[in-house]
Amino acid sequence: MDTAHHPVNRRHNPLHDKVRAFDVPQRLKAQQLYPYFRVIESDQDTSVRIGGKEVLMFGSNSYLGLTNHPEVKAAAAAAIRKYGTGCAGSRFLNGTLDIHIELEEALAEFVGKEAAVVFSTGFQVNIGAIPCLLGRHDYLVLDELDHASILEGSRLSFARTVKFRHNDMNALERILRNIEPDVTILIVVDGIFSMDGDIAPLPELVRLAAHYGATIMVDDAHSLGVIGVEGRGTASHFSLTDETDLIMGTFSKSLASIGGFIAADQPTINFIKHQARSLIFSASMSPAAAASALAALRVIQHEPARIQQLWSNTHFALHAFHDLGFDTGNTCTPIIPIYVRNNEKTFMLANQLLEEGVFVNPITAPAVAEDATLIRFSLMATHTREQIEQAIDKIHVIAKKLDIVGELQPHGPGH
Repeated sequence: MDTAHHPVNRRHNPLHDKVRAFDVPQRLKAQQLYPYFRVIESDQDTSVRIGGKEVLMFGSNSYLGLTNHPEVKAAAAAAIRKYGTGCAGSRFLNGTLDIHIELEEALAEFVGKEAAVVFSTGFQVNIGAIPCLLGRHDYLVLDELDHASILEGSRLSFARTVKFRHNDMNALERILRNIEPDVTILIVVDGIFSMDGDIAPLPELVRLAAHYGATIMVDDAHSLGVIGVEGRGTASHFSLTDETDLIMGTFSKSLASIGGFIAADQPTINFIKHQARSLIFSASMSPAAAASALAALRVIQHEPARIQQLWSNTHFALHAFHDLGFDTGNTCTPIIPIYVRNNEKTFMLANQLLEEGVFVNPITAPAVAEDATLIRFSLMATHTREQIEQAIDKIHVIAKKLDIVGELQPHGPGH
């Protein structure tokens, strides 16, 4: 029957109502407070071009400044010439290249484990490895400030998920004490927490895990290239590599690429390779991404001065913020949270800074509590002292204008 001229009589569609009612971005744009999807017109460096204007970049995760390193760029270009632009399949089937194996072996050696497997993104590592390792009667124990990818992995798992207060080892022990014996327990924490910039207390975590028969997985997305011997991460930082069962990391920070990996003993990696759905059913990471990550890993080992400079910049910036009375919480790393503790003022600070030529990332509710909003100031090894001073001066001027900081503002604890 020809229905071309007979419109379908549709029922009410609640999804249409839901998406049309979502107007938060529109309201922020109307108030000139919208801070997301800012378009960058240049490479990712200590300064970038936005709207035709040069802006100091203090919102990047490129801690060692390797996205423009000539060896990293050359490796990516050479990989495209040799392998093409994509693998046209999953690692499980036709998407494994020799360069993937070379990268896995180099990563395993770097973090001190028997084996590793690479995924297309770090997010896919956590949503693949965590669910496949745990069953219905197992326990997944998380720090309440773990990264969103870990939380998504918990949602895909059949295990019982329990969270403990951030870095509170007494709270963790209360949880472990109440879990029945002889069940699988996986504790997953960030090495360096991506918003607060503090470090997980791995020595105490290891002690508790050993006492209660738990397994430890550390997400080193923000730790590789930053802490540990030659930037080998949190376990290396505390000399606890053998006691840390699984080490996960991403390539989109210090390794100047895109992708992720997890490293452990050989049987664990063999299990993950054959069980993690986000590996088996996703396309393989591109040849250029694998080559650039491998090249960046080599640069980190051959140019140790980069990590030294990153820490020099970090100490300088932290002292400057403290001297000006900013609340930076418990950070001791290149991730410096500047607490505003007010949603609207956080948006205003980030947007006014961009107008003044400084790019920072606002972190607001509902991602954090209303009284914990902040701007995230991230340092790179390649920032100059002049760039850091210029950015901090502008942050201070605007923060005073917005009544965010004053002469009597208390310093952050732990310094």
